[in-house]
Amino acid sequence: MRRKSRLFSAYYAENPIAHAEIRWYNEVMYIHELEGWPNFLWDQEKLSELLIQLRHLQGRLIGGMESIGFHTRDETVLQVLTQDVVKSSEIEGEILDQSLVRSSVARHLGMDIAGLDAVDRNIEGVVEMMLDATQNFDQPLTKERLLKWHMSLFPSTKRGFTKIRVGAWRTGIVQVVSGRIGKEIVHFEAPPAERVDHEMELFLDWFNLDTGMDLVLKAALAHLWFVTIHPFDDGNGRIGRAIADLLLARSENSSRRFYSLSAQIQKERKSYYAILEQTQKGNLDITLWVEWFFNCLGRSIEEALSILDAIRHKAQFWESLAEVSLNERQRKIINRMLDGFEGKLTSSKWAKMTKCSQDTAYRDILDLMEKGILAKNSEGGRNTSYLLILKSTK
Repeated sequence: MRRKSRLFSAYYAENPIAHAEIRWYNEVMYIHELEGWPNFLWDQEKLSELLIQLRHLQGRLIGGMESIGFHTRDETVLQVLTQDVVKSSEIEGEILDQSLVRSSVARHLGMDIAGLDAVDRNIEGVVEMMLDATQNFDQPLTKERLLKWHMSLFPSTKRGFTKIRVGAWRTGIVQVVSGRIGKEIVHFEAPPAERVDHEMELFLDWFNLDTGMDLVLKAALAHLWFVTIHPFDDGNGRIGRAIADLLLARSENSSRRFYSLSAQIQKERKSYYAILEQTQKGNLDITLWVEWFFNCLGRSIEEALSILDAIRHKAQFWESLAEVSLNERQRKIINRMLDGFEGKLTSSKWAKMTKCSQDTAYRDILDLMEKGILAKNSEGGRNTSYLLILKSTK
């Protein structure tokens, strides 16, 4: 039985020129067929500087998050875990309802948020897998744990019109394929099914052995190694990213997730597919893959640091207004402006967003101007708009 994986298909569907470039795939040996597999090689000197920079970014982010309020940290963790679940599924072409994911994550973390949505069995399973990886990062990774993750991902043995083995290693051939029926292009073929159990034993023994390897580097290797084995009929990409998240949480010794690697991979999914295929068809020197992984992770953490700066600024702004009396409408609009209000604020927009009359909106605005919080933009007349005066902070 030949099963098609969706791991790279989206990339090649959007890049038909790439088809012609790899029609020689039959002459290629995949890395799992090479002598010496799975003894990966990499340029330690070349990667060391990147790794130092990553560790510095991790430290800055964790230290910065500890400096903000407990409630804000919890909200950030909720947002990041929600993004992780949504974007990791989106990479595989599956779109999840973000509000349902958020509710599920909050429920599992015991967070009290208003308006918890109904339970969706499929979403619950994805969330359970992700939370087990990140919250129980210090626990060994075992065959039983991986099979449980797979069962969580697939509460049914039916995937569309295809039947898959759930909670068990695959028994058939897995190929990454694109192109029309009869003119398929094979981009990657995983090891034969009869090798999977032995390959996974090797992988799990290595994973659970403390060799002193930096855990961020280990995350890069583990993701590549796992998706190369491709032990399941489906879900290998998501489980592979959960494995990387587990090791990243272990590298920080924290279950609190302040950045989403999956969200960054989703932004860069074309290059993600491309570097994975290039590595699968290369030799055992995986320096280029590790470089890509480190750079992608770095951009993910830098994005989180930008968000942290915005959170700090917002907190400091409200601290400067601690003694100022404001109504709920005013607080709502100020928050919207601090979060990046699109366009110009006018009295009519104020009235619409706060569901009040035009006169009430104008009184709210005048009050904020008198308190030195809002000011008029230079244009007047019907185009009168207002801007937020940023308070100086200590």
